[in-house]
Amino acid sequence: MRVISFYKKWGIYLFLLVEIIIFTLLTDNFFSWNNIMNIIRQSAMLGIVVVGVSFVMICGGCDLSVGGQMAVNGIVAALLMIRFGFHPFLASLISIGLGVIMGIVNGVIVVKLKIQPLVVTLGTMTILQAIAYIVTGGKPIYGLPESFSMLGQGYIGPIPVPVVLFVIIALIASFVLRKTYFGRYIYATGGNEETARLAGVNVKLLQVTVYAICGFVTAISSLIMLSRVNSAQAGAGATYAFDCMTAAVLGGVSFSGGEGKVSGAVIGVIIIAVLGNALVLMNVNEYYQNVFKGILLIFAVALDNLQIKDKKPASE
Repeated sequence: MRVISFYKKWGIYLFLLVEIIIFTLLTDNFFSWNNIMNIIRQSAMLGIVVVGVSFVMICGGCDLSVGGQMAVNGIVAALLMIRFGFHPFLASLISIGLGVIMGIVNGVIVVKLKIQPLVVTLGTMTILQAIAYIVTGGKPIYGLPESFSMLGQGYIGPIPVPVVLFVIIALIASFVLRKTYFGRYIYATGGNEETARLAGVNVKLLQVTVYAICGFVTAISSLIMLSRVNSAQAGAGATYAFDCMTAAVLGGVSFSGGEGKVSGAVIGVIIIAVLGNALVLMNVNEYYQNVFKGILLIFAVALDNLQIKDKKPASE
């Protein structure tokens, strides 16, 4: 179908343009410099996680546990700095290491027990969120060192630090997927796991690795959030799993695996950030915001499924 192919190539860019025009007309402060910078910061934190989620999805997997990982990573880093006196850099390294371990655990369970990734990561998400509330008692953890605020609130020239990190991570991820054998193996495994295995790809190791990558970037994003809000909360990242999936699929990453680009996922992130920001400016209730996001996700998945059906006759 030409319409679907056109959307896959240009649709998200047109959607973003129309979205910006509409919200500029409907709100007074949407196009102000301060609001634009706020959208960019929001995009950076979500976008870093979306990069990891995209790796997993392109490889044929799914990771719903990113929200729980963010909460636990943030709490661990905060406790290490506040209660145990760890230097922010060391606490951050430990938190990132923990993120990688959580990603590896997800991957190993998926690969070794052959359980659907959706079920595995839904289970680990529930466990991690429960641990976060048990450890904190549902109360925020305050008192982070002032030097730690640079990560989430600092600037490199006129550009916020989170945005710089997001751009670096997105560029590296795009290069890896497009220009390396590792990236080609990810696409091959997501497209047809058995064919990739017969071609000599270590599919199991690759699948575990992409979950580890997702855990790595999720931990970085959790540290940025921790630094920005200056407190660790059990509910941190609660909506990230849903937002990440929506952004990735909007950006052309296929639920069935084997297809998608980091650049498209980044545009999907901006669409979600712009939507959320504009609805807040319009004083729209959070629950209505979730309705709009849900509609976007269903729309994107429906187009993805139609494209898959459209490809089948040509390949047969």
